[in-house]
Amino acid sequence: MKLLSFAATFVIASCVFCSHGSAADRAVVERGARSPRPGGDKPNIVLILADDLGFSDIGCYGSEIATPNLDRLAQNGLRFRQFYNAARCCPTRAAVLTGLYPHQAGVGHMLERWREPGYSTGLNEHCATIAELLRQAGYRTYHIGKWHVGSATKASERNYPMNRGFDHAHGTGGGGNYFALKPLYDDRKQIEPGPDFYATDAFTDWAVERIEDHGRNHAGQPFFLHLCYTAPHFPLHARSRDIEKHRGPYRDGWDALRARRYARQKEMGVIPESCLLSPRDPVARAWPDIAEADRAEWDLRMSVYSAMIDCMDRGIGRVLEAIHRSGATENTVVMFLSDNGASAEALDTWPNPDRGNVPGSVTGTRESHRCLEVGWANAANTPFREHKMWVHEGGISTPFVVSWPGRLRGTGTFTNQVGHIIDLMPTCLELAGVEYPQEFQGRTLIPLEGRSLVPTFQGRELGPRTLAWEHEGNRAIRSGDWKLVATFRGPWELFDLANDRSEVHNLAADHPAEVARLKDEWTRWAQRVGVVNWEELPGSRYKPTKQYRKKSEPVAD
Repeated sequence: MKLLSFAATFVIASCVFCSHGSAADRAVVERGARSPRPGGDKPNIVLILADDLGFSDIGCYGSEIATPNLDRLAQNGLRFRQFYNAARCCPTRAAVLTGLYPHQAGVGHMLERWREPGYSTGLNEHCATIAELLRQAGYRTYHIGKWHVGSATKASERNYPMNRGFDHAHGTGGGGNYFALKPLYDDRKQIEPGPDFYATDAFTDWAVERIEDHGRNHAGQPFFLHLCYTAPHFPLHARSRDIEKHRGPYRDGWDALRARRYARQKEMGVIPESCLLSPRDPVARAWPDIAEADRAEWDLRMSVYSAMIDCMDRGIGRVLEAIHRSGATENTVVMFLSDNGASAEALDTWPNPDRGNVPGSVTGTRESHRCLEVGWANAANTPFREHKMWVHEGGISTPFVVSWPGRLRGTGTFTNQVGHIIDLMPTCLELAGVEYPQEFQGRTLIPLEGRSLVPTFQGRELGPRTLAWEHEGNRAIRSGDWKLVATFRGPWELFDLANDRSEVHNLAADHPAEVARLKDEWTRWAQRVGVVNWEELPGSRYKPTKQYRKKSEPVAD
């Protein structure tokens, strides 16, 4: 089957077949975007995005890693059990910023000009960002950290962050060495990292400075802060004092860690008692099969990864404290999530120094370039299957925490409502009392795909959802509790997520009519949003090499 690319007519087509299905569903989206924010002045909005963080990687979702600041947000806020991303960094960031599926926004894969308008070098002209629409409504807008939906080096280019609605922007394009990050920009100026630079701390410093400056000079305006950490994305880099804090718990390996996190998730109510722990990823070896001489290195890798998450959590605490000092806590909505599941990738381009591991270097230092790889990534995504880039639950499920003091119902609890990153734009618009326009700055916009989450914040139901995914030929659709999912070139599998969230029992053979229905619905969605058959794109020629493996898989001869 060939999936058609889309041209200018896709704006009209978007109105014809909506991912939510019915006209009534589309009306819900419109009402969500247009209804006034309940009570008071427009709130400040802080949207924090982690990078390659697994579903179970923070304390309030079952981790042993101490994340007291995120845990405190959860205790005073609301946690989603079923919140989804788009499986990869660039596509997720595009969907977060625009409220559209990634292909509609121009970022169907990464930032390659493969097949425009869906597979391009950045956001296209048929979308607007949260920052653009909120700034027009009187918000000050700030982007800190990883951008990765356009240029991070040329301030004149269309998709430089300050040309997409942000008053100030400090950060980088796609990440890299945490101690020597490049490119690095401060507003429209390219800068060099200093001698004591560490990316996570630098992003926190900039965020705190922006909040303090806002309090001094713009206290009469609300602000939108989009804080995008690169942690805990590879390379595994952390300060030595942080690494040492986390040595010890991982010496018994990833199988034991998965079991501990799984038990804690059930105890906390992150997952239902009936949810099974998925089998170990078939590429990952059993821990007893790991040579004793190699175990210290694997223990170190997970310790560095944990230190990166710890540092990010401390940074979030500093940001929250800056908001508190400014007197804005009571009128600030804070949301936290990850761009995809934990990464099982293995990458070492040495002797190319940009992504190469200097021989003899110690994991965690600036000379090293190591990845988490499949065994630990499998543990990070407990209890689910698969990883970043795949659209089984391990690749697309994210912790999602929202805090809004005095405005949330059921604080300290979980919600079973199904949310998605395409919901963040309509949520921010409703909070700000802003209507999503049909046209913006002379451009015709694709109608929003998501729904506002504000009803969920108030304890109300969002209703049934139909959501779909595609990344690198991995594809899925969720309709109610049914999920149809397949890996690239793999067969469709069918799961009842109400009873099998970890996708252990494939029901495709038992429900062929449901498979056919959902497959047809996914195909219509794919054609509508501009998915191109992965076989037709250059990325389909991937083969694992010593330099790069998607899932730490063996290198083919």
